Amino acid sequence: MTAPVTAETPAEPAAEPGRRRWLGLAVVSLAVSLIIVDATIVSVLLPGMVDELGLRATQAEWVTSVYSLVFAALLISFGRLADRFGRRRMLLLGTALFVASSLAAALAAGSGSLIAARALQGVGAAMIMPATLSTVNALFHGRDRAVAFGVWGSMIGGMSAVGPLLGGWLATWQGWRWAFLINLPIGLLLVLGARRYVPETKEPGPERGGLDWAGGVLSALGLGALVFALIEGQAYGWWGPAEDFAGWPVSAGLRLSPVPLVLAAGVLLLAALVAVERRRARAGLPVMLDFRLFRIASFRRGSLAASLISVGELGLLFVLPLFLQGAHGDSPLQICVAIIPLALGSFLSGGLASRLAPRMGAHRVVQYGMAAEVAAVLAIGLTVHAGTTGFALAPWMLLYGLGLGLTSAQLTSVSLSEIPQASAGQAAGTQSTARQVGSALGIALIGTVFATSLGHVMRERSGDELAARELQHSVGSAVADLDPSLTAAAVESLAVATGRAALVTAAILAVGLIMTLRLRRREI
Repeated sequence: MTAPVTAETPAEPAAEPGRRRWLGLAVVSLAVSLIIVDATIVSVLLPGMVDELGLRATQAEWVTSVYSLVFAALLISFGRLADRFGRRRMLLLGTALFVASSLAAALAAGSGSLIAARALQGVGAAMIMPATLSTVNALFHGRDRAVAFGVWGSMIGGMSAVGPLLGGWLATWQGWRWAFLINLPIGLLLVLGARRYVPETKEPGPERGGLDWAGGVLSALGLGALVFALIEGQAYGWWGPAEDFAGWPVSAGLRLSPVPLVLAAGVLLLAALVAVERRRARAGLPVMLDFRLFRIASFRRGSLAASLISVGELGLLFVLPLFLQGAHGDSPLQICVAIIPLALGSFLSGGLASRLAPRMGAHRVVQYGMAAEVAAVLAIGLTVHAGTTGFALAPWMLLYGLGLGLTSAQLTSVSLSEIPQASAGQAAGTQSTARQVGSALGIALIGTVFATSLGHVMRERSGDELAARELQHSVGSAVADLDPSLTAAAVESLAVATGRAALVTAAILAVGLIMTLRLRRREI
């Protein structure tokens, strides 16, 4: 990623490459759509999965978050491999793996096989995403590049909203497994389109020092440990063990959960990653994460904002379907009543953003978008109650979608605006990684707030420890199985837990807004 890229395609007439470039953009946009949809589609499918497969709270969180976790951990590594051996080749290999793992998810018979299939989907997504972004960076220049990045960014915001909508429709009419089977024909279309319209691009010549395997291993293990600790804290205990379990020694003098130890290991692994990457960079060797890029203010602030946006987006889409299904028994299609406005707002404002950016500056568009997101999620947190339906949430989700479209469409160009061309590929991969880290941590953090609050509030309102534990572990799906005298308390607990999760989400997004307020027009 440290040298200009060249498209390895035969010479063609002057007009043809222009047409083929835009057709190639359509193909890579379809690839982005495929992997972004599967990052969010599970949110609407989750209640059905919980019922059919008997998922517990931590298993449900892993089904949702393992995709983003693996995606984040491997994205930069595969980005480097794509630059070295060919981006179209990596796109095709990633699509093949993604389709195969989608079939495995559709055929899953239990939580273990489903989580494993989702992890393999994350590997395929990590192969696809940097290949698409680096291809756009290689094929487009000047004003065309700004337009192409706008299209690419709009697909991220728009398709993350379409995922739950598509999932709700498929789950209602065909069952949740069809939401994964639909990837098979889309993947075939993507392979055919890539072979026809996407030229092969790569860095010319080998790099000194080979690939940074140490950085890849340290980043994967460190991020995995952090997300594991956040998700499993409620199961194993945050400090003392929640219960005695096989394989973990508990002495009379020291009762310590494995969670703080895993968390500490994650922090140490990430600290080691920073040290290794800095040493390799000083030696002129290739690195997975070039921390010198974060000295550039626009890249540092834009990447942090991208990560925080993903925290809010994936966390919110994890919690709301569970609330609507648990409190009202909504079907996946009924849940989409709250999701459709998000998708509509995102697509509408995504197109508007490209027209507003030249007039007011891309940084202003991002700031207005972030402000709209904060306002919408804060409103949800302050107004949600036991009787709140999808229709009542729809206006706030529309506002959230408008903000998401404005932000996603311009954030990539904002973050990369001051990056030297020689480092553009690595910077693009790093920012995409920031998004996926935010997704994984967002689901873990917001999901933990939701589940923990659910158990605490139910315990306070009903005084029934067994019912509170069952409601928490089932993330709300056990409402219908409780004694009728406890139903009202369970629904109220769901509403309180949803409100708390939304308020935490709003606070995280507010930090992202503060970061974008420090962007200046000259940085765009």
